[in-house]
Amino acid sequence: MIFVILGTQDKDFSRLLKEMDRLIDEKYITQEVVVQAGTTKYHSKNMKIFDLLPMTEFNRFIGKADLIITHGGVGSIMNSLKKGKKVIAVPRLKKYGEHTNDHQLQIVKEFSKQGYVIPCLKMSQLGDCIEKSKTFQPKRYKSSNKKMLELIEEVIQS
Repeated sequence: MIFVILGTQDKDFSRLLKEMDRLIDEKYITQEVVVQAGTTKYHSKNMKIFDLLPMTEFNRFIGKADLIITHGGVGSIMNSLKKGKKVIAVPRLKKYGEHTNDHQLQIVKEFSKQGYVIPCLKMSQLGDCIEKSKTFQPKRYKSSNKKMLELIEEVIQS
């Protein structure tokens, strides 16, 4: 099962869900796909979409998932990594009106550079990222990672 997490940002991120639908329609993705969409309103015949899940259900889906595809939010990434999951991180981008700035791009690049996630910086590469996830061995997350905490503090302050 693939669990897609769009976070709680108040801006639409249907761009990711449209690509997921396309990959399912083309039979590139054959697994069940469950989505926590937050405020993004999107209808799909291919995916089970929830607005916001209670934390127990959210954690159950993370535990059940073979792969997490998430926006570039620190909380969603770290929650998935703490549970030892493979993560594809897709940043929300300012140019599409998905966020007020591009800090998620910085976050995704840093988590990728550290070996924790597979970055998907262009939506057209999502299929390749899913393929890469089959052999990707993420670095084990350590909550005391000083450099990551410094990056998060820097992004929050900017």
